[in-house]
Amino acid sequence: MAFQLATGILYALKDKGIDMVIASRSPTPEIATTFLDRLGIRSMFVAEEIFFSRTHKTEHFQRIHRRTGTRFDSMLFFDDEDSNIEVVSKMGVTIIFGTQWGNPSSFEAGTLRLLSEAKFI
Repeated sequence: MAFQLATGILYALKDKGIDMVIASRSPTPEIATTFLDRLGIRSMFVAEEIFFSRTHKTEHFQRIHRRTGTRFDSMLFFDDEDSNIEVVSKMGVTIIFGTQWGNPSSFEAGTLRLLSEAKFI
């Protein structure tokens, strides 16, 4: 059920023309991308930052910014690692901490927070 809710959110965002990027540290990036292919969602993302890394999540966001031109204050980031949340929030990215990202109310709360904090509003 949670996967269906999450994919519904992804499709709705894509239909609205909102660019999405996936960023993950993985000891096996090739398995992660194969899994995304099997789920049928890999094509929904305008960029992928899936690689093995011992560095902070900031490296992912620097690459995303360079690749897409998206400002940090226009990004919304969901994660469940305190260390990632701490360093990425210092970049100006709107952060949602937790594990219920496929929950529409959690996503809505994050989106509203991004819109209220964003400098382009």
